[in-house]
Amino acid sequence: MRNMLLMLLLAPFTLFAQQKSFTIKGSLKGMPDKTELVLKNEESGPDPIASGISIGENIEIKGNITEPGLYQLSAKSGQQKLLIFLDQANMTIEGDFVSLQSAKISGSATHDDFTTFNNTFNPLFAKLTGLAQQLNQGAKDENGAIRKGYNDLVADVTRQTDQFINDHAQSPVSTFLLLVMMQLNDDPKIMEERLSRIGQQAKANYFGRMAEKIVEDARFGAVGSMAPDFTQTDENGKEVKLSSFKGKYVLLDFWASWCGPCRQENPNVVTAFNKYKSKNFTVLGVSLDRAKEPWLKAIKDDQLNWAQVSDLKFWSNAVAVQYKIQSIPQNYLIDPNGVIIAKNLRGQELQSRLAALLK
Repeated sequence: MRNMLLMLLLAPFTLFAQQKSFTIKGSLKGMPDKTELVLKNEESGPDPIASGISIGENIEIKGNITEPGLYQLSAKSGQQKLLIFLDQANMTIEGDFVSLQSAKISGSATHDDFTTFNNTFNPLFAKLTGLAQQLNQGAKDENGAIRKGYNDLVADVTRQTDQFINDHAQSPVSTFLLLVMMQLNDDPKIMEERLSRIGQQAKANYFGRMAEKIVEDARFGAVGSMAPDFTQTDENGKEVKLSSFKGKYVLLDFWASWCGPCRQENPNVVTAFNKYKSKNFTVLGVSLDRAKEPWLKAIKDDQLNWAQVSDLKFWSNAVAVQYKIQSIPQNYLIDPNGVIIAKNLRGQELQSRLAALLK
């Protein structure tokens, strides 16, 4: 959980965004005089956004932020860190310096929501982690009690998540929760539905923008959408355009000579091509190779006798970037009108789908 929190810290600020002032003031028992406390976000840079030097056990920190977000408060030379969900507010800090991570922040409705988040979900995540470790380490589960306990707990976390979002629809902490929950369920449709219940102002932060991007990216290439057109050169330098295949069923196949799973799947694609090429079907391969020789050798060795394109830019292949390809092999089955009708068909599933379409 701690790693997830650190990964999701705010990105760099927008220079000309409207500034929001905040104050953190209070005392920490046992804090040495002239102790410097700093407030920063490690992801946005090493420099603190604000700091303060204690007078005895008392401290005051003032600063500005452009939007609500998660920050770390720590002694400049210390290891302990207190996570604060900052917003425009005058906050009070109370606690012990030796256990800074347990200090109490009051005066901020946003941080109160973050406290509720921690109190609600941290115990659940701890139990989930324990059960997951038992399952992963091969613990005996003859009656399925551990698995059932894990599934029941996931269902409880899901219910608590929806309840939190309903109760805190105007809080930026809800968008943070959306990203944390991606660890349990990365279905973008579920995220989209939850996101729709959160207020616009609550989504105006890094976590909200990230959630919206995940949803937007998931819509790309969805079954039922038009396949984005592109042009790329083949092994002879001739331009090949996806839309030139309109009127045929096309398997748009992303692969590479260096990709073991791709090479293992190639015989299945070859079988499909040879069986249905006379029935209005073809394949268009997009290679993520970075050198021409191994690409051409793989085409020959695997008998990939269909159109092949590549710009030899590895993962930066323009078409792969356009289609948001993060792993290979991947493919899209496109109908004669240019509509995506299936994704990632492999093995017998590819054969069965083509048999149903191309009788």
